[in-house]
Amino acid sequence: MMTDGEILNKLEESTKNANHHQLETLHSILQHQSPVLYLQSHLSLSASNHTSIDAATFKCAVPLSSYDDYAYHINQLASGSLDHDHDHDNQPLLSVDPLVCFFYSSGTSSMKPKLIPYFDSALSKAASHLAHQGSAAVLRRLFPLKQDVNKILCFIYADNITTTKGGFKVMAASTFPLYRSRNESWSRFSYLSSPREVILGSNVEHQMYCHLLCGLRNSEIIDGIINPYAVGLIRAFSFLESKWEQLCDDLRNGYPYLDICDNSMRDSVTEVLGGPRPDLSERIRSICRESNWSGIVSKLWPNVRYIRCVTTGSMRQYCSKVKYYAGEVPVLGGDYFASECCVGINLDIVQPPETTRFVMLPTAAYFEFLPFDLEKSEIVSEETVDFSGVEVGKMYEVVVTTYRGFYRYRLGDIVKVVGFYNSSPEVEFVMRAPKSSFDIITERDLMSAMESFQKVLRNVMAAEIVEFASFINLELSPKKLIIFLEIREGCIFLQEEKLPEAVVLLRRCCSSLEDELGSIYKVQRDKGAVSPLSISILKPSSFERLFQVAIENGAPASQYKPPKIIRNCEIVQFLEGCSLLTLCLDDLDC
Repeated sequence: MMTDGEILNKLEESTKNANHHQLETLHSILQHQSPVLYLQSHLSLSASNHTSIDAATFKCAVPLSSYDDYAYHINQLASGSLDHDHDHDNQPLLSVDPLVCFFYSSGTSSMKPKLIPYFDSALSKAASHLAHQGSAAVLRRLFPLKQDVNKILCFIYADNITTTKGGFKVMAASTFPLYRSRNESWSRFSYLSSPREVILGSNVEHQMYCHLLCGLRNSEIIDGIINPYAVGLIRAFSFLESKWEQLCDDLRNGYPYLDICDNSMRDSVTEVLGGPRPDLSERIRSICRESNWSGIVSKLWPNVRYIRCVTTGSMRQYCSKVKYYAGEVPVLGGDYFASECCVGINLDIVQPPETTRFVMLPTAAYFEFLPFDLEKSEIVSEETVDFSGVEVGKMYEVVVTTYRGFYRYRLGDIVKVVGFYNSSPEVEFVMRAPKSSFDIITERDLMSAMESFQKVLRNVMAAEIVEFASFINLELSPKKLIIFLEIREGCIFLQEEKLPEAVVLLRRCCSSLEDELGSIYKVQRDKGAVSPLSISILKPSSFERLFQVAIENGAPASQYKPPKIIRNCEIVQFLEGCSLLTLCLDDLDC
C-alpha cells in the first residue's frame, strides 16, 4: 500500500505530461476493448491493428455519443437477453470485462434514474483507486489524523438495492464499496460514527435520524462532517432542527424511539449509545432550545475541524446555508467524480467551496472538450479539442472515453477552464448542458435569477426560498415558462386570509424577474415566442415529498440532486398538485 506522499507524488507526475498520459490512456482502452461490438461497428479493431488507431483516427471514426446510443445495449445487459441473431455470437457489447452491477445516475430530471453499467475493469480500478486515495491524502495533508478525535459523521445511505431481470444488482456508485463489504470486516469503515446497520438500512428518514443520534452521542470525537452533496447536509441539518427534542429524549433514555422499527438498526444504535446519557442530552437540549442555528456545528460538535461536500453547479445555491450552519468551521469542496468515471480532483481544498477548481485526471479516462458558448447556450463546434487544445477562460462540454464501456460519451457537464496544474487543465463546474435547442434558459440562468429574486423577496416580504425548479411547456403556442417556488413556513404566502395582499406583493417582486433569466429567454420574449412567466407557490415540504417519491422510484438518496430544469411531465404534475397559488405576470386571474 502506498503512503500518502507516494500517492500525491504519483498524482503530481501524471499532471506533468498530461497529454502523453491521455494518449496512453486512450491506447490502453482501445487495446483492451478491441473486440467490443460498439467499437467494432465504427472501427476495424483486431489484435493486429489496434496499435494503428491513433487519437485522430479514433475521433474521426467513432461519433460523439449520448446515453440514448447505449440504452439498447444496457437494457440487453440488464435483462440478460442478448441478441445472438448475428455472427457476433458472444461478442461483448460494451466491454470485454465481466459485468458486476449497475450504478444509478445522480441526475434527477426524470423520476427514474439511468443505469450505468459497472464492469470489473482492472485498469479502471487502478485509475479510480488513485483518484479516491489521492483525495483522501489531500484531506489528511491538511487535517492529519488524530488519535482521540477520530470519527466522521457521514450522511450516507446504501439505499434500497434492486435487482434487474438479468439478476444484476443496481445501486448508487457511493453505495458500492459499502455493499461489497457488507459480509466482510467493517474495520476499514471504523472511522464512521454510525454502525453499518444504519448505513445499510432501507428507510432514509430513519437512517438520517440514526446518523444524527450516533453523531450526537459521539459529539466530542467527531472530526469531520461529510455528505456527497451540499443539499444532503441542508436536509440533515433541517431534520435536526425539527427533531432535536426527540433526539435529546433518546440520548437521555439510551435507545432510539419506537418508530425506528428495523430491529438490527435499533440494536446497533442502542449499542453505540451505551446506556442513558442524561448530561449529554441536557447539554444538547440547552444548545438547541436557543433557536439560534447559526454556527450550530461547532456548538454541538466542539472538536469538528471541517465539513465537506460538493457545492458547485446546482449545489451552489445551498452553500450559504451550509456556511450558516457551519459558522467558523471551514467548508471544503468535494471532487468531480461522475458515475461513469472520475473526472477531476480538488487539490486545493482550502479554496472557496462554491468556486472549487478541479484538476483533470489524465489517467482516469480519455477526455475531449466541445467548445460551448454561454451567451448562445449552445455547442459552437462539433470538433473536439484535447488537453493541449483547451484555452483558459473558455467553456466546454466534457466528453469521455472510459475503461468501462463509454466511447466519446457526452457527460452533459459544462466546465470553464480556469488554468493549468502543470499541464493538466484546471476547471470549474459551470452547469449541466442544455438538452436541446428548445431550452430557453439554462441552469445557470435560473440560479442567477433566483439568487437576485431571493434578495427582493427577503427585503419586501421577509420570505426565504427553500427550493425552486422550472419547466418550459413546449406544447403551448407561444411556449410558456413556469417557475415552481417553495417558501419557508411562516411567510405571508401561507396565510390564507392575507392571500390577496401576498399576490400584490409577489407581483411587485416579480416585475424584474424576467429580465434576469438570460439573453436567450429575453430574445424569445421580445419575439413573442414565449408568453409571460408564471410563478407557482408550493405548499411547505413539496420538494421534500418529491425527494421521497424519487427515492421510491430508485433514485439514490446519497446522490439525489433536486431538479432545476424539469423535463419530465410526471414531476410537473406532482408539483402542480402541490401548488397554493399560481401567478401569471400578465394576468392576476390565471
